[in-house]
Amino acid sequence: MESRNFHVVAETGIHARPATLLVQSASKFGADITLSYEGKDVNLKSIMGVMSLGVGQGADVTISATGDDEADAIAAIVDTMKKEGLSE
Repeated sequence: MESRNFHVVAETGIHARPATLLVQSASKFGADITLSYEGKDVNLKSIMGVMSLGVGQGADVTISATGDDEADAIAAIVDTMKKEGLSE
């Protein structure tokens, strides 16, 4: 299992557009990818799950991946988070 912690710096948090980009990025991989926030875990491949968390600016989240391509999946998520200005 690979995991990475992120501190969300985007003023709007993980709202619709970045959530969609994260889901699209995660969906390219066979690994199970989970977004954890405030004790709740959701499938990062589910837009409704991600949006239901209401992740705002200043939030600390953890993204974990389990599967054959877990390292590649985490690397792609890190890239998306940085490109979209969601985390540093």
